[in-house]
Amino acid sequence: MLQFIRSLFAAREPDAPLPGVPAGQRIYAVGDIHGRLDLFAALAEAIETDDAAQGRATSTVILLGDLVDRGPESAGVVSFARAWQQLRRVRILTGNHEEMFLRSFVSVDILRHFLRHGGRETLLSYGVSRKKYNIATIEEVQELMREAVSDAERAFIAGFEDTISIGDYLFVHAGVDPQVPLGQQKPSDLRWIREPFLSHAEPFEQVVVHGHTISDDPVDNGVRIGIDTGAYITNRLTALVLEGDERRYIAAWQDEDGAIRTG
Repeated sequence: MLQFIRSLFAAREPDAPLPGVPAGQRIYAVGDIHGRLDLFAALAEAIETDDAAQGRATSTVILLGDLVDRGPESAGVVSFARAWQQLRRVRILTGNHEEMFLRSFVSVDILRHFLRHGGRETLLSYGVSRKKYNIATIEEVQELMREAVSDAERAFIAGFEDTISIGDYLFVHAGVDPQVPLGQQKPSDLRWIREPFLSHAEPFEQVVVHGHTISDDPVDNGVRIGIDTGAYITNRLTALVLEGDERRYIAAWQDEDGAIRTG
């Protein structure tokens, strides 16, 4: 514990500037959506409202990956993200669930893994018949998904990015390997890693903003900021807002009465 505390203070010299994004830019980074279109749409509206209220800036929305699986409306989430890109600057990272989804079209073994981790809900959201799915062999499920998900949709998802670097921040899905320079990370680590990244306390070349690992609230330990608040199980989707050297959060959540709220 003492070493951890020392490392936080060592991460920045007393007179060193705080991490920031370039002047005139505003960044909204959104955590793992996992098929929760209701929360995503509400958060998008809250982001647009906030952006308009904060004054002029070049604003960018970054979706940190895992748009699909687990929740009920993965196809709707992808469609919404695609439409939002036509209206403003939205950049999307590849999560491990997008990786599984795409690889499932060509690998039956990966398809089995995909289906055990929320892929069934994704296929149903794309219009695969529940009745046919329930009686299909794994090879038949693969054929059903090939019929349901267009080549254009697959190409769009395949075009998601691995990393985004803006100012003093690096945006990734899962994290980074602490032993490897940030510019040389393997896609597998960027999409899947937990340890030794999560327990790493020494400063990186940039502050790493990530999703993938669920926490009750955003985690900011000075060297990384985790914003996956588990939308599909906690009913809460979180966005980190960066402007200058300031950090703040916007969230969309479903209350006990089922109403979607933001703040």
